[in-house]
Amino acid sequence: MGGEEEASEAVAAGLKSDPRPQALRRLLAGGTAGNSLLSTATGALLLVLLAALGVTIVAVHPLIDEHLFLGMLLIGPLVLKLGSVGYRFTLLYAGNPRYRARGAPEAVMRVLAPLVVLSTLSVVASGVVLLLAGPSSRGLWNPIHKYSFIVWLAVWWGHVVVHLPDLPKLWTARRSKRERPWDDHGSGRGGRALALSGALVLGAVLAIVSVPLFAAWSQQLK
Repeated sequence: MGGEEEASEAVAAGLKSDPRPQALRRLLAGGTAGNSLLSTATGALLLVLLAALGVTIVAVHPLIDEHLFLGMLLIGPLVLKLGSVGYRFTLLYAGNPRYRARGAPEAVMRVLAPLVVLSTLSVVASGVVLLLAGPSSRGLWNPIHKYSFIVWLAVWWGHVVVHLPDLPKLWTARRSKRERPWDDHGSGRGGRALALSGALVLGAVLAIVSVPLFAAWSQQLK
């Protein structure tokens, strides 16, 4: 109990000394539970988009336009997912009392995390290069894109499977302040909704701006 009381006192002191406006504090509230909810919600959104992308992979030639659009649309939620997870790791290892009280992720997650990040960057970067360089770049970049996607899909599903048992807890648990002394006051629901909406808007803008580049691929594959 001593560790939890110290963490609670440190959090309370931090809240009192927080110089940010009250509206901003409420928007960013939620603590570690809010961070987990944001990561989970973003992951659920990515699963839906990935399912749609999977359909286009099965018939990539006739659905190349849809494949490219969804690939660019994914960038926004992927950036948010990496940001929310990276935020947790950064504060944890920087000694933030809330995240220290919650504890480090499981060992398997600490192993998977670098693989998820590296394979994500490889998939996104190679896909963007393919789109910008056009079909003439397929010989070099298509194998990189394809195999990095296979690796990414494997480690991503590993990440999802590890978190499946936690989903009901993240969405339905209502713990008392004593049980989670590391959390901020307030739910931060508005901030999470804004972050998810912003990620989708970012992805949609990237996809729409990229539409003129689809023609070269359509002519080549259809």
